[in-house]
Amino acid sequence: MGQKQIITRTQIAKMPGTGAVHFLNSRASCVTKSLGDRAGLQTFGFHLINLPVGSVASEFHRHLCEEECVYILEGSGVARIGPDMFQVEAGDFIGYPAGGEAHDLRNTGSTHMICIIVGQRLGFDVVDYPEQNKRMYRHAGQLADLVDIAAVSHPRLLAD
Repeated sequence: MGQKQIITRTQIAKMPGTGAVHFLNSRASCVTKSLGDRAGLQTFGFHLINLPVGSVASEFHRHLCEEECVYILEGSGVARIGPDMFQVEAGDFIGYPAGGEAHDLRNTGSTHMICIIVGQRLGFDVVDYPEQNKRMYRHAGQLADLVDIAAVSHPRLLAD
């Protein structure tokens, strides 16, 4: 059993990775090595990503329930958090608390950007994609539901 939990650097280097394109943004394209999955982790994802020049890691989004973070190993780019843009480079850490502002990460440098991305895997999450005006409800083990944010009912609180 212990063999599965240790993935050597030689094994990681030989892993081909999986190309992924975000379903809401064709520019959101990277190659992912899901090390956590390979080691049998279930409550959080641990991914080594290779983000090509000019790509974005994901559609601009925010998680209402789950936290995620990024550590940049190589390269440079721009982290967009809400309306703000931040220059980031190798050695920088970015934390995205649950319920925080929408965010994305762009490779604006001249070489590939290599990052570790870690995120919770709760049984349920709500993800907003503000530029698409979409909200996704994700349930573990089931397909996600994607709806227009404008169609979401917001009950009013009545004061006595």
